[in-house]
Amino acid sequence: MWARQIPNLITGTRIMLVPLMVWLLLKGKFTPALGIFTLMGASDALDGYLAKRYGWQTNLGKFMDPLADKTMLISAYVALGWLGLIPIWLVILVVLRDIVILGGAAAYHVLTRHLSMVPSLLSKLNTLAQIVLVLAVIFDQLVGLPSLLIQSLVGFALITTVTSGVGYVIDWSSRARKALQKDME
Repeated sequence: MWARQIPNLITGTRIMLVPLMVWLLLKGKFTPALGIFTLMGASDALDGYLAKRYGWQTNLGKFMDPLADKTMLISAYVALGWLGLIPIWLVILVVLRDIVILGGAAAYHVLTRHLSMVPSLLSKLNTLAQIVLVLAVIFDQLVGLPSLLIQSLVGFALITTVTSGVGYVIDWSSRARKALQKDME
């Protein structure tokens, strides 16, 4: 039975690596920060693969995995924003989007006593865009990338952040309206 916990242990390790990643970024140690961020991303893929491949999915893992992802990304955005490497307005939008999604999910749960979190395709694209931007910004500090590339990635992260956030608001609102109408019938 302990094998079912392997993905959770990997996810927990990812969460514990976040302070190290932030410290490395803030100290300007971009090579090890890139290594840690890459390791964290690989561990996300590994724990997901193990959970699905071997049926080691747990309720704890369903909660911890997205928490680890958001902790990793938001921490990287805040640190890189603090350093002036990612625009502060984008950092605010990324954080605000996640607050809106969590608030919407909580409100939906309160109204319906049910909650099923399934990320949309647009949300997955947004996560990819946010990860690629972090990787590019860190890599830019090491070797220098064309500013047009970084600006394009900022724009793509902006578009996917806003559209996926709006998509969740529309989706949660629609679900809540349908659930409330069903309860009134």
